[in-house]
This record gives sequence, C-alpha cells and structure tokens, in this order.
Amino acid sequence: MTGRYDHAAYVSLTMEFRCNLKCVHCMIEGTMDRLAPESDAHFEAVLSENLRTRRWTGLILTGSEITLRKDLPELARRARASGFEHVRIQTHGMHLGQPSFCRRLVEAGVDEFFVSIAGSDAATHDALTLVPGSFEKAMRGLETLDAMHGVETLTNTVVTARSYHLLPGIVQRLAHLKRLTQMEFWVYFPMAERDEKDLVASHAVVLPYLREAVAEARALGRAVEVKNFPECLLGDLGDALANGQPELHIDPDFWREFERNGFYQCIHRESCASRECLGLNSAYIAKFGTEADLLRPLRGRRV
Repeated sequence: MTGRYDHAAYVSLTMEFRCNLKCVHCMIEGTMDRLAPESDAHFEAVLSENLRTRRWTGLILTGSEITLRKDLPELARRARASGFEHVRIQTHGMHLGQPSFCRRLVEAGVDEFFVSIAGSDAATHDALTLVPGSFEKAMRGLETLDAMHGVETLTNTVVTARSYHLLPGIVQRLAHLKRLTQMEFWVYFPMAERDEKDLVASHAVVLPYLREAVAEARALGRAVEVKNFPECLLGDLGDALANGQPELHIDPDFWREFERNGFYQCIHRESCASRECLGLNSAYIAKFGTEADLLRPLRGRRV
C-alpha cells in the first residue's frame, strides 16, 4: 500500500516564513528570519505555466505558517483559475479553529488541508508547540473541516525522542475523523551535524510505536507515509516508507542548510536494493553509531 496522493502531480510553493508557534522540533528556526518566501511574480509564473501546460493537478501552499498570509484565499482562487484541480495548504491548524476561516478557504478553492499534530492530547501537543491552546484549535479545525463537503484532510507528526511513544495515541485520537485520508510520520533530523536539541531517538526504540501507529491507521482505512526511517526495519510495513516529495519551490539558502544533514550513510548502501531509504544521517550516527547490528540490506526490489 502506498500513499494516496501522487507527489509528481503536485507543486509546492513556500509563500511565508513567519510562524506563531515555537515547536521544539522546528528544523528551520535558525534560518527562518533570513529565508525569503517565493515572490508574487514567481507565484504568477507557476500559475501561468500550469495554465499553459497542465503540468500539475495540485498546488501546495506552504511556509513556516501559510495561514498568516492575509491574501491566502485570493492565492487559492487564482490557483484554481489557472487550472489546478486541487489546492492544499500545509498548516499547524491554529487558525482553522475559526469555522468562518475554514469556510472562507474552502469557498476560495482550498480542498486539501495538511495539518501538523504533534501530540495525542492538549498536554502533549502544547508542550511541543510551546503554545497553550494550539491542540484544541487544530482539533476544532479538523472537526469543522470534517463536516464540509469536498474536503480532504491529512496529518503530519514529527517523530522525536519526546513524541515517538505518542504515535498510536495520535492515531486513536483522530480515529473519528471521516475526511482524514492520510497520516504521515516524519522522523526528525536536525539540519546540522549534531543533535544539539537531543531530539533524535534511536530507531530501535521508535520502531514498535511506529509500526503500531501505521497498522492502526491502515486499519482505519487511511493511507500512511513514513519519512526518514530505514526501510529494512519496517519489515512487512516497508511499503509505508515514502521519502519522495512534490517539487518544492523554496529559497535556495534552505537547501544549503539541508545538505548538512548528510543522508545516505548506511553500511549497506552499495548492496541494498531499496529505492526509498535515506539510510542514516550525520546527527544520528554521531549519537547512535552506524547501527551495524540492526540494519540489514534488502535483497529484492519492491514493485
């Protein structure tokens, strides 16, 4: 079973670099102030290209927090007018707690909402976002959207040393949502050579909770994508690993920081048949070593 959405059919534009949460696992907090959002001219260029070529069916509007843009509904309307069949926003969900805001976005053409859920309840979620009330508002938004025709929701959870044990509980807490089509679990890595925040958890410790969450989400009929975890460890759930992403338009300085992570460091890299696995990164190896006794090369390719 793979993800529900074809990444190649979407293009993602980073249109905002402010955020009103202070998530402990934020990857770009050190660069947020100097990264520039995509310009309105670039936004229009992407729309013009799609109007001419129909290259993509979906547009993702993202950023540190895209809902801080006052013109978000107008961006969605313009995207729909240029031939995009779907407009998705990637958000922490705080502003979705206002039902009127949800309605404005849906009326403007936003039909997919990718919402970050950090914990399984208000106490655990808010302890990770560092903003009281953030869980309640995100949940209110998801439940508001759940009652709206033509809407699909997705969730993203960052898996850290402080959250891995919460994964099954998150699936259970969201089980009542009818329009939640896909859950994603992004295993944390710092954009640096060391885990200065002590948020990287060992794969062996994460594994049983991650497997339980994937299995429970699938039992609810949801697609699942796991990011940045060794495929060999997932075993019969290895098809949940999906490290691909839509084409991302973002300030080039982001990629210079991203490259510091040093992915693909696996002792089995030359002999493993996996096409999805990113191996280990520099911060993980500095903390836990190469995991030579844990990792195993895949011998056959998935179809």
